[in-house]
Amino acid sequence: MLMGTAERRGAPADDGATGVAEEPSAVRPQAPDRDIPAAAPDTRAGERQPGYRPLWREEPARRRRMPDPVRTAAVRAVLVVAVTLILAMVAFLCTLAESWLAFPMVLGSVAGTVVATWGVLDVWVTRQVWNQRHGVVSVPSSTARAMRRERRRARRQARAAERGRGRIG
Repeated sequence: MLMGTAERRGAPADDGATGVAEEPSAVRPQAPDRDIPAAAPDTRAGERQPGYRPLWREEPARRRRMPDPVRTAAVRAVLVVAVTLILAMVAFLCTLAESWLAFPMVLGSVAGTVVATWGVLDVWVTRQVWNQRHGVVSVPSSTARAMRRERRRARRQARAAERGRGRIG
Protein backbone atom coordinates (compact mmCIF):
# COMPACT_ATOMS: atom_id res chain seq x y z
CA MET A 1 0.00 0.00 0.00
CA LEU A 2 1.36 3.43 -0.96
CA MET A 3 1.36 6.08 1.69
CA GLY A 4 0.74 9.70 0.87
CA THR A 5 2.31 12.66 2.62
CA ALA A 6 -0.63 13.01 5.01
CA GLU A 7 -0.35 9.40 6.19
CA ARG A 8 3.41 9.59 6.63
CA ARG A 9 3.20 12.69 8.78
CA GLY A 10 0.21 11.51 10.75
CA ALA A 11 -2.03 14.34 9.50
CA PRO A 12 -5.68 13.66 8.69
CA ALA A 13 -6.21 12.99 5.00
CA ASP A 14 -8.32 15.38 2.96
CA ASP A 15 -11.43 13.25 2.43
CA GLY A 16 -13.08 15.84 0.19
CA ALA A 17 -10.55 15.13 -2.56
CA THR A 18 -11.16 11.37 -2.53
CA GLY A 19 -14.93 11.67 -2.50
CA VAL A 20 -15.38 9.90 0.87
CA ALA A 21 -17.84 11.74 3.09
CA GLU A 22 -16.71 12.59 6.59
CA GLU A 23 -18.88 11.77 9.58
CA PRO A 24 -20.50 14.88 11.08
CA SER A 25 -19.65 13.77 14.62
CA ALA A 26 -15.92 13.81 13.89
CA VAL A 27 -14.46 17.16 14.83
CA ARG A 28 -11.16 18.01 13.20
CA PRO A 29 -8.92 20.60 14.84
CA GLN A 30 -8.75 23.71 12.73
CA ALA A 31 -5.53 25.41 11.79
CA PRO A 32 -4.96 28.75 13.50
CA ASP A 33 -5.99 31.83 11.57
CA ARG A 34 -2.96 33.41 9.89
CA ASP A 35 -4.43 36.91 10.23
CA ILE A 36 -4.80 36.67 14.00
CA PRO A 37 -1.49 36.77 15.89
CA ALA A 38 -1.02 33.84 18.22
CA ALA A 39 -0.70 34.54 21.92
CA ALA A 40 3.00 34.58 22.66
CA PRO A 41 4.06 32.36 25.54
CA ASP A 42 5.66 34.08 28.51
CA THR A 43 9.33 33.51 27.81
CA ARG A 44 12.21 35.42 29.30
CA ALA A 45 14.89 36.96 27.11
CA GLY A 46 17.35 34.30 26.08
CA GLU A 47 15.10 31.38 27.04
CA ARG A 48 13.82 29.15 24.29
CA GLN A 49 10.96 26.71 24.26
CA PRO A 50 11.96 23.07 23.90
CA GLY A 51 11.78 22.12 20.25
CA TYR A 52 11.93 25.77 19.13
CA ARG A 53 13.94 26.22 15.96
CA PRO A 54 14.20 29.64 14.30
CA LEU A 55 13.24 29.92 10.65
CA TRP A 56 16.54 31.55 9.70
CA ARG A 57 19.89 32.44 11.17
CA GLU A 58 21.17 35.98 11.24
CA GLU A 59 24.52 36.25 9.53
CA PRO A 60 26.67 39.36 9.37
CA ALA A 61 26.77 41.10 6.01
CA ARG A 62 29.79 40.26 3.92
CA ARG A 63 30.13 43.78 2.59
CA ARG A 64 29.15 47.12 4.05
CA ARG A 65 26.13 48.94 2.68
CA MET A 66 26.80 51.35 -0.18
CA PRO A 67 26.56 55.05 0.68
CA ASP A 68 23.25 56.70 -0.25
CA PRO A 69 24.49 58.79 -3.22
CA VAL A 70 26.28 55.79 -4.72
CA ARG A 71 23.26 53.55 -4.22
CA THR A 72 20.99 56.16 -5.85
CA ALA A 73 23.29 56.39 -8.85
CA ALA A 74 23.46 52.59 -9.09
CA VAL A 75 19.67 52.23 -9.04
CA ARG A 76 19.37 54.92 -11.71
CA ALA A 77 21.97 53.17 -13.86
CA VAL A 78 20.26 49.78 -13.53
CA LEU A 79 16.92 51.27 -14.58
CA VAL A 80 18.45 53.03 -17.59
CA VAL A 81 20.30 49.88 -18.68
CA ALA A 82 17.09 47.82 -18.35
CA VAL A 83 15.10 50.28 -20.47
CA THR A 84 17.89 50.34 -23.04
CA LEU A 85 17.92 46.55 -23.28
CA ILE A 86 14.14 46.53 -23.75
CA LEU A 87 14.45 49.19 -26.48
CA ALA A 88 17.13 47.15 -28.24
CA MET A 89 15.01 44.00 -28.08
CA VAL A 90 11.95 45.83 -29.46
CA ALA A 91 14.11 47.33 -32.22
CA PHE A 92 15.36 43.86 -33.14
CA LEU A 93 11.86 42.38 -33.17
CA CYS A 94 10.52 45.30 -35.22
CA THR A 95 13.34 44.78 -37.71
CA LEU A 96 12.44 41.10 -38.03
CA ALA A 97 8.78 42.01 -38.53
CA GLU A 98 9.76 44.68 -41.08
CA SER A 99 7.75 47.24 -39.15
CA TRP A 100 8.02 50.98 -39.68
CA LEU A 101 8.83 51.28 -35.95
CA ALA A 102 12.22 49.60 -36.46
CA PHE A 103 14.11 52.79 -37.37
CA PRO A 104 12.81 54.93 -34.46
CA MET A 105 13.48 52.06 -32.07
CA VAL A 106 17.05 51.70 -33.34
CA LEU A 107 17.58 55.44 -32.83
CA GLY A 108 16.09 55.15 -29.34
CA SER A 109 18.30 52.21 -28.44
CA VAL A 110 21.41 54.06 -29.65
CA ALA A 111 20.45 57.06 -27.51
CA GLY A 112 19.69 54.68 -24.62
CA THR A 113 23.15 53.13 -24.97
CA VAL A 114 24.73 56.57 -24.64
CA VAL A 115 22.62 57.36 -21.57
CA ALA A 116 23.32 53.92 -20.04
CA THR A 117 27.05 54.45 -20.49
CA TRP A 118 26.71 57.82 -18.76
CA GLY A 119 24.76 56.16 -15.93
CA VAL A 120 27.42 53.52 -15.31
CA LEU A 121 30.17 56.16 -15.39
CA ASP A 122 28.08 58.23 -12.97
CA VAL A 123 28.09 55.35 -10.49
CA TRP A 124 31.86 55.02 -10.78
CA VAL A 125 32.52 58.77 -10.42
CA THR A 126 30.05 59.12 -7.53
CA ARG A 127 31.76 56.27 -5.71
CA GLN A 128 35.21 57.78 -6.24
CA VAL A 129 34.06 61.24 -5.07
CA TRP A 130 32.38 59.79 -1.98
CA ASN A 131 35.52 57.83 -1.11
CA GLN A 132 37.69 60.92 -1.48
CA ARG A 133 35.41 63.16 0.55
CA HIS A 134 34.84 60.72 3.38
CA GLY A 135 38.29 59.17 3.49
CA VAL A 136 37.34 55.55 2.93
CA VAL A 137 40.67 54.35 1.62
CA SER A 138 42.22 51.05 2.63
CA VAL A 139 45.83 52.25 2.37
CA PRO A 140 47.14 53.06 5.87
CA SER A 141 49.13 56.10 4.74
CA SER A 142 46.27 57.71 2.82
CA THR A 143 46.07 61.49 2.66
CA ALA A 144 42.51 61.39 3.97
CA ARG A 145 43.67 59.76 7.19
CA ALA A 146 46.55 62.20 7.53
CA MET A 147 44.13 65.11 7.10
CA ARG A 148 41.80 63.65 9.74
CA ARG A 149 44.75 63.22 12.09
CA GLU A 150 45.72 66.87 11.56
CA ARG A 151 42.15 68.05 12.22
CA ARG A 152 41.98 66.01 15.42
CA ARG A 153 45.31 67.39 16.59
CA ALA A 154 44.14 70.97 15.87
CA ARG A 155 40.87 70.36 17.77
CA ARG A 156 42.78 68.96 20.74
CA GLN A 157 45.10 71.95 20.79
CA ALA A 158 42.14 74.36 20.55
CA ARG A 159 40.40 72.62 23.47
CA ALA A 160 43.60 72.68 25.54
CA ALA A 161 44.06 76.40 24.81
CA GLU A 162 40.41 77.04 25.79
CA ARG A 163 40.91 75.21 29.09
CA GLY A 164 44.12 77.13 29.70
CA ARG A 165 42.37 80.46 29.20
CA GLY A 166 39.55 79.41 31.52
CA ARG A 167 42.02 78.65 34.35
CA ILE A 168 43.92 81.91 34.04
CA GLY A 169 40.79 84.07 34.48
